[in-house]
Amino acid sequence: MTYVVTEACIKCKFQDCLQSCPATCFYEGENMLVINPEECIDCGACEPECPAEAIMPDTAPDAAKWVEFNRKYSALWPNIRKQGFVPDDADDWVEVEGKLEEHFSPAPAAR
Repeated sequence: MTYVVTEACIKCKFQDCLQSCPATCFYEGENMLVINPEECIDCGACEPECPAEAIMPDTAPDAAKWVEFNRKYSALWPNIRKQGFVPDDADDWVEVEGKLEEHFSPAPAAR
């Protein structure tokens, strides 16, 4: 089992999950994070830390598409080991639906 980040992270990017991850398997895009499924050690420590509830186990319904999404973008984006910039309006985006189609950026984070 692995954990993956879903579209709920888009434009929120809180990064509380980083503090609890012993595997440093998070990768940063311009407006969201992903988990490398090959590096995740399946501890689940990140899941309850996410204020946007954007992290799920790969055994959850509809998780398969997110496993592939996380795999793809973790190969393209830089690894993130400590918390960086969190958008000022992150809380405003928590309940927004359809973010993947409307607001996702495939660009890597600019650090």
